Amino acid sequence: MSQLSLSLDTSPLLVRDDQGHYRPATVDQILAAARQAIDQKMQRGAAFSSPAAVKEYLRTKLAGLDHEVFAVLFLDTRHRLIEYVEMFRGTIDGASVHPREVVKEALRFNAAAVIFSHPHPSGNPEPSQADRTITSRLREALALVEIRTLDHIVVGGNDIVSFAERGLL
Repeated sequence: MSQLSLSLDTSPLLVRDDQGHYRPATVDQILAAARQAIDQKMQRGAAFSSPAAVKEYLRTKLAGLDHEVFAVLFLDTRHRLIEYVEMFRGTIDGASVHPREVVKEALRFNAAAVIFSHPHPSGNPEPSQADRTITSRLREALALVEIRTLDHIVVGGNDIVSFAERGLL
């Protein structure tokens, strides 16, 4: 698995400020640019060719956040991206997730499958009991309308935990 690393000591990335001067980019600016790049790369209809591709996409979207967000990848029957939505925003150690709202969005996008994801700003990607509970509740709610839950990915810094790979789904 690739590691995210950046050395600004030898060849800094530069950004242009409001006065037109180039300055070394901050980590936040670099992460924002990476999020924009991944959005351009994985647009609506793009197929996730492997679990590794899903993990890299979500790592790019969620690594480095200083708060939790609960995001959902809405997918079609061939597991192509319909939409990535950050549905709920939380604090440094939690976010309230409402299954009814997730089901409504899944139906609105006519999704056949979903992948959940959220970051752990602490850097520890180990799923909490609350993570397991909400995943189970969401999976049950979505199953009632025949929408499959494929995975729940927890991003902690550069590390990722997949519920599917751990047998937690």
